[in-house]
Amino acid sequence: MAPGGNRGWLLRLVIAFGCAQGAVSMARPAVSYRALALGADERAVGVIAGVYALFPLFAAVPLGRRTDHGRCAPLLPLGVVLVAGGCALSGLAGSLATMALWSGVMGLGHLCFVIGAQSLVARQSAPHEQDRNFGYFTIGASLGQLAGPVAAGALIGGPDRAGGSALALLVAGAGAAAAFTSLWRIEDEAAAKSRTGGGSRVPVGRILRTRGVPAGILVSLSVLSATDVLTAYLAVVGEHRGIAPSVVGVLLSVRAAASIACRLVLTPLLRLLGRTALLVVTCALAALLCAGVALPVPVWALGAMLAVLGFCLGVGQPLSMTTVVRAAPEAARSTALALRLTGNRLGQVAAPAGAGLVAGLAGVAAPFVLLGALLLLSAGVALRAPGAVPRPDGAGEGRRRPGLRRTSDI
Repeated sequence: MAPGGNRGWLLRLVIAFGCAQGAVSMARPAVSYRALALGADERAVGVIAGVYALFPLFAAVPLGRRTDHGRCAPLLPLGVVLVAGGCALSGLAGSLATMALWSGVMGLGHLCFVIGAQSLVARQSAPHEQDRNFGYFTIGASLGQLAGPVAAGALIGGPDRAGGSALALLVAGAGAAAAFTSLWRIEDEAAAKSRTGGGSRVPVGRILRTRGVPAGILVSLSVLSATDVLTAYLAVVGEHRGIAPSVVGVLLSVRAAASIACRLVLTPLLRLLGRTALLVVTCALAALLCAGVALPVPVWALGAMLAVLGFCLGVGQPLSMTTVVRAAPEAARSTALALRLTGNRLGQVAAPAGAGLVAGLAGVAAPFVLLGALLLLSAGVALRAPGAVPRPDGAGEGRRRPGLRRTSDI
């Protein structure tokens, strides 16, 4: 399968990612509610949410190295097994420490799946298709984020929060296992074999010094941190404001639906504004809206804010993927994507744990103000980042330094 060929693999990948992400999006608020039912306070909820990202911090770069010189597809079923097992075993756990452990296993599985899937999209997409295909790929994530919280809210909404959250986690494990139905013949084996063992390792320092890579990592970290804290902490906000779990699930799904809408119109938006302007405007607007979540507004106003916020946050992830792929040395694209995911996981460790600390000291609304500041910083970095956006037809790319692709403008 040549890059830009039959896209049946992409549809199957989107479906599988939707199942895996749906399971994770269902499990994350369920873990928070179960922890609260077992006696956790805001700090403990933040720590458990942070452990989800702790194991992947040590695994991302080795997995990326392996994928650069081998196949992507084996990481997908491995990730599904770990996600499904982490979800189900979190539901059976009877202590906060055990819940934190299985939450970490769930995070490791999600990392395996995402590294394999993102590398697959980068490898099997023609250069002019990367923005579009990464946008379609992230629709799978948004579909999962749309369905997962609603399902979790429906199962947890009864009087028995501990039992309902445990049931939600078991259902999430079954949902993750459904991803196996879409993982058949998803990789071009001939192209994968041609990469096995080939090329030399590019030092991590060189990748991180490549123009465009650090900016792409920061934008991705900020957007994912905002999404992650929203998923984990809107439940806590709802508890303090008297918002039912079912309503919290609907609010989270509204945000996810808006991200889907954004990615469906990503290509026209890029043509209209360009990558730099689109990232700057959406990060700056997301910063204001994220801080606005801290205000004691009515539920309908909170829903409207989350809809616009979801649209803005939907821009950052696919464009940061394309930016990193185009900026990185060709022999180290999977490693560069893994470094981007490492940055994401650093944000996922620090943001929920920091949110728990800040919430314990200054109230549950304070973390959203800090997230707004981080998104505003990302808007400034996107504005100042150098580089040029290649035209969709590949024209005007000019000369490149040996071993490097031209940096995308973000």
